[in-house]
Amino acid sequence: MEIPATMEQDMADGKIVGVETVRTLWSKTYNTDGKPDWSHILPYYDTHIYFRDSIQEIRGIDDFTAMTERLTNRSKDLKMNIVNASMAENIVFIEWEMTLSFKKYPSSILYGSSRLTINGEGKISEQRDYYDLWGDIFDNIPRFGKAYRKFMKRKFG
Repeated sequence: MEIPATMEQDMADGKIVGVETVRTLWSKTYNTDGKPDWSHILPYYDTHIYFRDSIQEIRGIDDFTAMTERLTNRSKDLKMNIVNASMAENIVFIEWEMTLSFKKYPSSILYGSSRLTINGEGKISEQRDYYDLWGDIFDNIPRFGKAYRKFMKRKFG
């Protein structure tokens, strides 16, 4: 396997997964034409991966792989822009903007961040994604988005 130049610094620093590796892998995963593809990124995850986001909690590479396949099957198109990425000790933080288009609905942009924990073998052992799923999707529905934001501000703002 040829190593992309952007990943060389991570390897020089003795890391399998670091900021440049994450930027390269995440961009390749989501910014393809059509369906997203995780096949190249899955080997960077530990077999006992713990994943959690606003919707689900998953343990193990088999369930994580199944989750990526479900997202691929539901999505018409998916793109990710990595806005910021940094690493402190064994934690990589990324801020992202994900544009997704489902089969019967308009495109929506989700704004979020991920915390990746890198284990002693240099693999991702934990991933925690943070985003406002409903707010970001509702913002793209005419009239409803404004009503939702007004309700949230009145009740929780």
